[in-house]
Amino acid sequence: MSDSVSLPPNAFDAPPGLPAPLPAGEHVLWQGRPRAAGIAFRTLHVGLVAAWFSGLTLWAGVPLLAEGRFVEAAMAVGPTLALGAGAVGLLALIGWLTARSTTYTITNRRLVMRYGVALPMTLNLPFALIEDAGLRRFRDGTGDLPILLRSGNRVAYLHLWPHARPWHVSRPEPMMRSVPDAGEVAGILARAIAATLEPQREESASPVIVARPRSAPRPPRLAAAS
Repeated sequence: MSDSVSLPPNAFDAPPGLPAPLPAGEHVLWQGRPRAAGIAFRTLHVGLVAAWFSGLTLWAGVPLLAEGRFVEAAMAVGPTLALGAGAVGLLALIGWLTARSTTYTITNRRLVMRYGVALPMTLNLPFALIEDAGLRRFRDGTGDLPILLRSGNRVAYLHLWPHARPWHVSRPEPMMRSVPDAGEVAGILARAIAATLEPQREESASPVIVARPRSAPRPPRLAAAS
C-alpha cells in the first residue's frame, strides 16, 4: 500500500482575493469589497464634477432662455451637457472597476489589500506592523478604515491610491475605503489585532508584496505588482 497522500486538485490554489494559499494556522475572518458608489462619490468626487458642469450649463443657457431664444440656448448648452455626462459616466465606470478589482481580507494574523484595475497589487500587513486603526462612518452604513503603520514602515502614496487616507502624503496610511458594515468590520479587525499582539510580538515583520518571480533576486519592496 502506498504511503503517499493524494491532494485535491485545488490544494495549492490561492483563495479568492489572496495572492497565495494561507499558511497553516491562518484563516480568514472577514473578506469584502468597497462599495462602488462610495468610491465614485467620495474618492472620485462624481458629485462635484456633476455640480460643476451643471453650473456651466446654467451659466450658458439661462440668459438665452430669459430672452426666449430657446434654440440658441439648446445649442449653447448641448456640448457642455454632453461633456459633463461623459465625464460623470467615465468616473462612475472607474469607481465600479475599482470596487470590482479590490478585495480586503482580514485573517487572524494580517490585513491583506488586493487592488488595481490594470496592474494588480497586493499589500500584506502583519498585525505587528499596525500601530493604530481608525474608523469613519457614513450615513449609508459604509465607512473608511485608515491604518497607521509603525514608524519605519512606509508605502508610497501613489502605490496605495485610491486606497490611501487623503492628504496624508508625508506618512501615507493604507485605508480600506467604503467598507460595508464598517462598524462590524472595525470590530473584527480590532479583536484580531489584540488577539495576535497580546500573547507575543512577532520577532520581525515587514509588509510583504507578492510579485511574479524574477530571474534575479531584488531587495523587498513595500509595493509591487502581483
